[in-house]
Amino acid sequence: MAKKQASVWTSISFWRRSAAWVTGFATILLIWLTFDTIGQIRMGTNDELVKGIKRRVPAPTVVNYKIGYKYDAKRGLEAPVIGPQKQPLFGKELSPKEASEMLHLGKLTSQAKNCMDCHTLLGNGGYYAPDLTKAWLDPMWEKTMPAITNTKTKEDAMVAFLMHPELFATHARRMPNLGITKKEAKALVVFLKHMSSIDTNGYPRGFSKTVEQYKAGGTYAK
Repeated sequence: MAKKQASVWTSISFWRRSAAWVTGFATILLIWLTFDTIGQIRMGTNDELVKGIKRRVPAPTVVNYKIGYKYDAKRGLEAPVIGPQKQPLFGKELSPKEASEMLHLGKLTSQAKNCMDCHTLLGNGGYYAPDLTKAWLDPMWEKTMPAITNTKTKEDAMVAFLMHPELFATHARRMPNLGITKKEAKALVVFLKHMSSIDTNGYPRGFSKTVEQYKAGGTYAK
């Protein structure tokens, strides 16, 4: 009588081989994704920016350019629009060294002051206060805050607010005075403007629509 063949699904050797193949494939995929991610998040250089080479994370000197945010029909999401016109901060175009140093100080200040306890940055942090990922693009800083803070420019309004937020009742949940110096406030503005230039695959969703609503006379919804 012929011996009955066991099902492959009950074969221990089959599952061992399958596990080895799946583990090997997953390892290779993970390595590839790691290198791809490193390439995607690597900060660009000033030369790339000047030549118009797009990076998800542009060079610090991107703060010398006008930054917009529009819906990209091809990608089906909202993406930053860099330049081509210049829009330097505080009336001065920053050199690569100056931009890098101020961006670094701004990042350290945001960490030292625990901004993420209340705010969200690039998808991380708290939800008590407004998301800061695209804060630089909030029309409020250009439309209303200069008058409220008695300043002339968008960036000066942001500096004035960051130094003395308790003086300006712009939100039901008032920001406390964190003792931010003028140097730190300017660096935070550089940090926020640079962050607005990062291609975050459309995060936060629907942001540009609220900008258009604001320009049309509607309210800016956070």
